[in-house]
Amino acid sequence: MTDITSTMTKDTPKRSLLPSAEARRSLRKRRMFKDGASRWGITIAGFGVVAALAMIFVYLFYEVAPILKGAAVTPLANYEIPVSGADTNSILIERYEELGVEYSNDGQVTFFELDDGEIRSQISLNLPEGAEITSYANGEFVNDYTAHGLSNGQVKVVRHSYDLTFPNGQRYITPKLEYPMGEAPLVLDEQGQAIELLAIESVVRGRTGTMIAGVTADDRLLLSSFTSRENLMTGEVTVSSDTYELPPIPGEPVKLLLDKTLRSLFIADSVGNIHYYDVSQPKNARLVASVSVGSPITAMEFLVGTVSLVVGTESGELSQWFLVRDEQNQYDLTRVRDFDSHGAAISAIAPEYNRKGFIAADVEGQIGVHYGTSSRTLYLDSYVDKPISKVAVSPFNGRIAALDVDGRVHVAELWNEHPQLSFKAMWNKVWYEGRADPAYIWQSSSASDEFESKFSLVPLSVGTLKAAFYAMLFAMPLAIAGAIYTAYFMTPKLRGLVKPTIEIMEALPTVILGFLAGLWLAPFTEDHLPAIFSILFLLPILMLCFGFFWSRLLPEGIRKLVPEGWEAVLLVPLIIGFVWFSVVISPFIEIWFFNGSARQWMTDVGINYEQRNALIVGIAMGFAVIPTIFSIAEDAVFTVPRHLTQGSLALGATRWQTVVGVVLPTASPGIFSAVMMGFGRAVGETMIVLMATGNTPVINFNIFEGMRTLSANIAVELPETAVGSSHFRVLFLAALVLLALTFVVNTIAEIVRQRLRTRYSNL
Repeated sequence: MTDITSTMTKDTPKRSLLPSAEARRSLRKRRMFKDGASRWGITIAGFGVVAALAMIFVYLFYEVAPILKGAAVTPLANYEIPVSGADTNSILIERYEELGVEYSNDGQVTFFELDDGEIRSQISLNLPEGAEITSYANGEFVNDYTAHGLSNGQVKVVRHSYDLTFPNGQRYITPKLEYPMGEAPLVLDEQGQAIELLAIESVVRGRTGTMIAGVTADDRLLLSSFTSRENLMTGEVTVSSDTYELPPIPGEPVKLLLDKTLRSLFIADSVGNIHYYDVSQPKNARLVASVSVGSPITAMEFLVGTVSLVVGTESGELSQWFLVRDEQNQYDLTRVRDFDSHGAAISAIAPEYNRKGFIAADVEGQIGVHYGTSSRTLYLDSYVDKPISKVAVSPFNGRIAALDVDGRVHVAELWNEHPQLSFKAMWNKVWYEGRADPAYIWQSSSASDEFESKFSLVPLSVGTLKAAFYAMLFAMPLAIAGAIYTAYFMTPKLRGLVKPTIEIMEALPTVILGFLAGLWLAPFTEDHLPAIFSILFLLPILMLCFGFFWSRLLPEGIRKLVPEGWEAVLLVPLIIGFVWFSVVISPFIEIWFFNGSARQWMTDVGINYEQRNALIVGIAMGFAVIPTIFSIAEDAVFTVPRHLTQGSLALGATRWQTVVGVVLPTASPGIFSAVMMGFGRAVGETMIVLMATGNTPVINFNIFEGMRTLSANIAVELPETAVGSSHFRVLFLAALVLLALTFVVNTIAEIVRQRLRTRYSNL
């Protein structure tokens, strides 16, 4: 009885420690609340990540969206042209978009308010007595040169300009005329025949060189080269000239144009032919070729830079032409691209002043806004209900002025911010001026005002994949093989040293790797090419030979002297010795096999070698990617259930057979994830490719040439570009492409990983 009592007394405190039913219910409620809160917290966090990614996409697309917009033309005013009683030769707009300029064939130059037509100033050209204007031409619009052919065989050269004053803090523009070739008319035809057609272009090179071509009333084609010099003391202009008669035009001319290099003369005739004259040596000027447009030409102008011709025809077609050099170093006038047809005869073309766009008008009152490089027609719609005879665009592309056949000026606001960007220009081959054929080119800036922007994203995308490919080619074998050996074969003590050491490499700043790659590895590789390739190709073979010797040829008694799992330590002195030997013998290999220089030998056999190339990037970026792949893959291999490997070994499989047949299939989802994580890291890497390549946007997979990646391009050019510019927008598009690329790759990787996981989940 005493034992029972004592036992009950002894057990009573233990039973009293158990929670009551009420306490258990309360505990379950708290546990359920915590589980629910955790579940909702994780769910909200997951959706937050998705929302953050979505917001990044939205922001990037917001910055890119203006690229997709076309042009917009908003009418502002229309009024009778201020001057009547004379035909208008040309209308122009000054840079501040306050004044319009009208040249008429009675020798008057009228400057009028663009908003309402009120005359600001009217200046006479002071024509010679008895002479009349019979033709008109302008040089490149940037220079504001105009030439007026006279009935007596002379030419009056004038340039309009402006003085700015700020009375009461307000800008006031005072127009004026300048005479860069002197006030006296220039003699083009000594026989005194009327100048029916005219072309002029000027180049300032210390002296002002001007070339004028004209067709006389008796159908002679004349070319005069004028050189002017201004006396700095007196302001007097001295002009010297040489005049030549060119071979006759094979047709009835309707338009003449001279390029700014003063080497080429283009003449359009009435049946739709363009005749190209080489006038680089005026004394020996010759007709090079004649090409057919296909329809009578009604308008022809140069784009800015005077390289490309824009030709409008009677049927409303618009096309771009320029000279293309062939393999025999001969130039052919080539039709490069076409624009959307107006469906009515083109009556006027006004090129933009600072980019490769133009405004075209037709006889049905339509206005078209077109751009050369991107081959875009951004706007084409009816503007007035009468035929348009003249059209002008302001130097900064903010205003359009059109003159109809009834003498009314129609002024409109123009929005046309990003005409040079289109899907075709960014992703397809484009035929740029001066090129022999279409190409993918990225060149966002240049020193000249008439630069043709080249915004192809193809070289950057290819460069991104090229850098990632060679980095993965270097990193994957090392990281995956190292992960398998470390997780499955290496002794735990050695694994405890190796795994943290490799993982801590990920903390090394990539800017340091890029610095070492660019300033040390690149020149070292160039000087020791045989050593580098010996290490890359012969070292793995040497390691395999050592493994075969150790496992098959070495006596078992010696092998047992090294504890199992420590065999890899024996490779360390072997690797160090082979690397040292390769570097030492490299100069002798160059002397024996490559005539003293491996790089020069590669150049001689046609292999282009750049010091900072894909090989350097592959090695440097490979070291940055190895820790990522190794860590994830090693964890995947190490966590393969023990019962699977032990069961395989118990059934008689060797350790390598177990690795191949059991470990790798089971760990394949994790290994695949590791590879994709490494690939994503390589695609987005910036500093290494920025410092270890030549940043040349080329399209090839040559391991000895550099590249430019999307991320490096953004890092280099975004700080230098103007906010809101086309360059700025296309860089954001590059960021969007990079984000989309990584998103697609990671999505595909996750799908594949889940399928692998499902497939091998039954093991």
